[in-house]
Amino acid sequence: MLSYQHLYHAGNAADVHKHAALALALDYLTQKPKPLSYIETHAGRGRYDLRAPEAVKTGEAAQGIARLRDGFAKDHPYIKALTAQPDGLYPGSPAIAQALLHPEDSLHLAELHPQEYAALRINLRAPNTHVYQQDGLALAQSLCPPTPRRGLMLVDPSYEIKADYTQIPKWLAAILRKWNVGVVMIWYPILTSGAHRPMLRALQADHAQALTHEVHFPPAREGHRMVGSGLFVVNPPFGLEAGLKPLSAAFRKLT
Repeated sequence: MLSYQHLYHAGNAADVHKHAALALALDYLTQKPKPLSYIETHAGRGRYDLRAPEAVKTGEAAQGIARLRDGFAKDHPYIKALTAQPDGLYPGSPAIAQALLHPEDSLHLAELHPQEYAALRINLRAPNTHVYQQDGLALAQSLCPPTPRRGLMLVDPSYEIKADYTQIPKWLAAILRKWNVGVVMIWYPILTSGAHRPMLRALQADHAQALTHEVHFPPAREGHRMVGSGLFVVNPPFGLEAGLKPLSAAFRKLT
């Protein structure tokens, strides 16, 4: 959605959940000396200044990364990615992937919003990183199966367009017909309305071996409707489920 800008929400509790899980998955995948493809459908601008007025206004980072960072071990791959960023900026998921992947790996990042796309091109400029101003779900379809075939795709719409909830199960089925070995990580917000539940039921019915991981947290401010974060992971890397248990424990301390 072209009105959505993630700077207002960067570093919130859902970001921490998504980014920590992504860092773990990439850490597991990079343990094998084989090149990877990384595809992201909604990349944003890549890095964020949490001191910016937009971020301070919502207070979401103060309730997210500011409260949760000390709960991670110093050698956690998420912390490695955080400390690798320039000028103390907070990394979005593309910057986390870029920090953890190797030069021989390929990154494909989609962002439709003109200003966010322009910033993404500057923030994540690297020889192995390809940036597209294109609908991310359509781009993913056109890239699959990617080269190299090993890899991970992160799908994290804003869900401000309600059709995302109904579109994603059918879209995922088409992706997996082309790329059945890919790790596909779908993020979704847990809202007080329960809007994610029909989508999640459809995904779980179609992909019984996938991993579902959810965390819950208090609303960032009065009236805020997001009270949790979910990940649905097809072909999860070995060890990911166990690696997420400390993350679950950290979030339980917030409630």
